[in-house]
Amino acid sequence: MLLLLGLPAALYAQFVTQGKIQYERKVNLHRQYEGDDASDWMKRSMPQFATNYFNMSFNENRSSYIPVKEVEQSKYGWVAPGADNMVYQDYRAGTVAASKQIYEQRFVIQDTQRHLKWRMSNELRNIAGYQCHKAVTRICDSVYVVAFYTEEIPVSGGPEQFGGLPGMILQLAVPRLHTTWIATKVEAVTVDDGEIKPPTGKAKRVNQQQLMVGIQTSLKDWGKWGKRMIWWSSL
Repeated sequence: MLLLLGLPAALYAQFVTQGKIQYERKVNLHRQYEGDDASDWMKRSMPQFATNYFNMSFNENRSSYIPVKEVEQSKYGWVAPGADNMVYQDYRAGTVAASKQIYEQRFVIQDTQRHLKWRMSNELRNIAGYQCHKAVTRICDSVYVVAFYTEEIPVSGGPEQFGGLPGMILQLAVPRLHTTWIATKVEAVTVDDGEIKPPTGKAKRVNQQQLMVGIQTSLKDWGKWGKRMIWWSSL
């Protein structure tokens, strides 16, 4: 018994392998439209921030990320991109199914999970009661992404299609989209298998490459707006 007293405290840490997370996503709409010809009018007709909430149910093998239907900015008539994204990740199989509305058409992207090159940092932050480590990566070659993940939830997932770290992502920022996600509540509860399921409904089925080629072709003359929609679609 005396030998146990000398063991490091880390051996007694409680790890969460299933539960529910609520993410708050905040988009700075004024910055989104900055520089547009109608930006002054747009800023007067919309709130500065669009705030949405998403719920994630997860276990060691799978996760389901879905929107909470009450969308704060809908009363103004403005809805930020990706407000109704749904993402299912199967960590064991290495696959993803993501439902996204892109202008007038809904797509379900069925593909393998992407492999991002994360660069770790020594910076720490406490989020929702969990110690989190900083990591950074890029999408679309040049779009910088900052994440804070916790090893106390050893599930390699996160909001949208992000993952690939040695723990759950509890905070995410994409500065060029003026958008952040942060976990406002984490519940270590048993999750029923029926709560973790891929998106259903009428939609065009594509893989990620097919979606990107289609968007690039359709929006090639849209300038920065076309580029921004490509970034949104890559989340």
